[in-house]
Order: sequence, then structure tokens, then C-alpha cells
Amino acid sequence: METKFGYPQVLVQVKVFEESKILNLLDRVLGGKHKRHKKQGQFAWFCPFCNHYKPKLEVNILKSVWHCWVCDKKGRSLFTLLKGMNATKQQFEELGGLVGDKPRKVQEEDKKFVRLPEEFKPMWKKSTNPFYKNALSYLKKRGITHEDIMKYNIGYCESGLFSNRVIIPSYDEDGKLNFFVGRDIYDSPMKYKNSSTTKDVVGFELFINWNEPIVLCEGPFDAIAVKRNCIPLFGKQILKSLKRKIVEKKVSKIYISLDTDAISDSLKMVEEFMNHNIDVYFVKLTEKDPSDLGFRKMVDVIKQTPKMKFSDLMRYKLSGKKTAGIDLEI
Repeated sequence: METKFGYPQVLVQVKVFEESKILNLLDRVLGGKHKRHKKQGQFAWFCPFCNHYKPKLEVNILKSVWHCWVCDKKGRSLFTLLKGMNATKQQFEELGGLVGDKPRKVQEEDKKFVRLPEEFKPMWKKSTNPFYKNALSYLKKRGITHEDIMKYNIGYCESGLFSNRVIIPSYDEDGKLNFFVGRDIYDSPMKYKNSSTTKDVVGFELFINWNEPIVLCEGPFDAIAVKRNCIPLFGKQILKSLKRKIVEKKVSKIYISLDTDAISDSLKMVEEFMNHNIDVYFVKLTEKDPSDLGFRKMVDVIKQTPKMKFSDLMRYKLSGKKTAGIDLEI
């Protein structure tokens, strides 16, 4: 027999008095309060994968299946839901003790797995908290809209290791967190504090259409300012994962829009991609970075940017803006 989710029906032995414990655990993992469904054992949450404004993630704790009716994320086990949320080893063990099943093996704080800080709160949930208001004001000054907050699941931390910071997560093509940036809203000496995992990821990959021209920039605020098909490098250099993806996807057109203090790094990328027969456009900024320009001005600059030629590249080299030849390692 199959469930309406399309999975074989497997009933989980859940004692009545443990139902509340399972719901409490899922509330903590999913970051919100559950809503009871009409059907026995079925509950709904706001989906953390697509951040839809209605509670469309339905979980049946008796059949151990879950499904979001908006983004179509689903699974046949509560353990896969915890895995998708990068739950802690303790949370896996807690669930195993409640449903009488063995939790999946969890690597001891494997640094490949990225987790948002425990203190993270999504900014699309309105709050009377004074820091929330300060963070919202900061984002507004940076040109971040309510739609941007919803799309990128931007949040904040008032306390903890990332205190006084807005958090901008990055998700891979499967909707899994692969990196996040923490920006201090009070401009402390250490403005940025990011996830401790590698930067060798494809930033904002979830929103990238590889069949269209892509824009490369340094940081997440720059990418959000461009609004569409822009990948933040989380620095001034392009790393192997993104290089590999660009070649694999046969991207035909790239706009390179690094900050004005990264001319040399930009020209290295121009040369790399031109050697792979990719049309490259070297975007010359009139401000320090794309986020300073804002969306409308940035779009105008991109539209006016001509295709780079080898003669243009040689002219830059001869003028003193040297580039070191780098092989595109795949």
C-alpha cells in the first residue's frame, strides 16, 4: 500500500505520550510551531526549504513521511527530514529513541555540513525586538527589499558567535545550505564572519539558470543588488567548484563585476574564460561595488558593457594591469 506521497506505507510505532515529544523536536529542528491537521498523526509547518508564507510542509509522524506542497521536497522517513535540516547528532539520537528506529549515522561535526547558527532567526518573521528593527533598517540602507529577504531567507543573530549580524545563507541546486555570510550591522572592526566551511561552493546556486548569461561578483550584497543570475564568489577569486560548473554547463556568456580594487583578479578571470571560448564582459564599475550602485544603475552598466576582445586584454596588460596566466583546472 502506498501513501498519497507515493511512498510505501510504513507505520511507525508512536506512543501517544511521545507524540508531543516528537512534535517538540520537529518544532526545534524546523524553527517554528506546528499546526495540527485534520488527519490523525499529520501536522504542518512553514517549509524551511522554500520559505513559503503558508505552512505547506506536511509531516505524518505515524507513517513517517513528509512533503512540501509548494517546493515538492519530500521523504519517506523523519530521519531524511532531519538530514535535510542538518540536524545535530543529538537530535538524530533523540528521534531514534522516540520512534524506536536507529538514527542515520552522523559524522562527528563533519565540516562538510553547513548549519545556520542556533541563534538564527529569519527576518521574514516580524518581531518587536529592537535588534530586528535595527537589522531591517540596515538592510534597507543596503537596498535589500522584503522580496529579497523572502527569496534568500535572510535572517539575523542577536546573540552567540554571530551576534549583531545579519545572516545571508547560500543554497545549492538541491536547496541544501552550502555557505552563509554574517555581516555586522554596527560596522565593527570585524565586519564579516562567515561559516567555517569551505568557500569552494557555487554561491546562490539554487537561483542560477545556467542557460542564461551569468554575472560574477564578490559578495552576497552585490549579487542581490544585481537581482538575477548573479553568483557571489565570497572573495576576489574564482574557485574550482564554480569553474568546473561553468564549463560543465557550457555557459556561453559571463559578466565579471568585481569591486574596483580587484582589477587584476578580474582580468585573470577574463583570460581564463576567453581561453575556453566563453564570451566575457568586463564590467567597469563607477562605484566601489555593485551594491553601492544599486539595481537600476547596475543593470544600465551591464547593458552598456561591450564584449571583451583579446586586443582589449593585451591593452590592459601593456598598460601595467598585469595578469598571470592560470590554467582552468577542472
